[in-house]
Amino acid sequence: MHETPFPVHEKGDFQYNDEGPSDSPLPPIVLLHGMLGDLSNWVDTVEELSESGYRVIAPIIPIYDFPISDTGVPRLTRYVYEFVEAMALDSTILVGNSLGGHIALLYTLEYPDLVDALVLSGSSGIYEATMGSSFFKRQDREFIRERTEMTFYDPKFATEELVDEMFEIVNDRPRALRLLKIARSADEETVTEQLSELEMETLLIWGRDDIITPPEVAEEFRDRMPNAELHFIDKCGHAPMIEHPGPFNELTLDFLSELAETQHVTSPSGP
Repeated sequence: MHETPFPVHEKGDFQYNDEGPSDSPLPPIVLLHGMLGDLSNWVDTVEELSESGYRVIAPIIPIYDFPISDTGVPRLTRYVYEFVEAMALDSTILVGNSLGGHIALLYTLEYPDLVDALVLSGSSGIYEATMGSSFFKRQDREFIRERTEMTFYDPKFATEELVDEMFEIVNDRPRALRLLKIARSADEETVTEQLSELEMETLLIWGRDDIITPPEVAEEFRDRMPNAELHFIDKCGHAPMIEHPGPFNELTLDFLSELAETQHVTSPSGP
């Protein structure tokens, strides 16, 4: 995992960041990273939201830790439930990117009373252009670089460090097999027909140039979810919170402020 400026706490088998005041007017905001992500994806968001007066919790999702037979999106969803239970959180606002968004959706469908609101970005669950089995079979570094660059509009974000990390993963058979199993599980665990059941306020933040979950996926989420609003960020790929953290955080803070207003509580960022 890449280092973050925030301490990593441990509770039982769980590792996580926990920043911001415990008396936030809204439920804690739980950030869920994607399949190839980690806590470093959320550094700017954790800082901005916690400094604005919200409690922000980001667990490490153990992509590689379960037996291969138990590896998949349902098991990761159960892990998030176990984490929320261990943290004694009565309710949450879930923020998920990519696979993290998919986990948030399955969690919310199973435990709707435990989720106040959703923020989804580049979420799988309807359709995702996965890396495919070739990604995990070809040990060609330039091929891995090209696939890594697909995540971003600006290829500068596919750093040498990130490409090296992906290259190491595909050459590690146990990890590569788990990633492939999760990718297949994500394809199978679609939620398209269930989205109309999710009536909580939902913010969709999408990269206009996302080629993994293209803009039409975001539009389908918006059209199928009863209380969803969609905002695109230009010149942005699959990970807006990394590529354009300023606009991502601003949209999220505006959404939280409106949510506080509808729930008749005082937003920490204003009256």
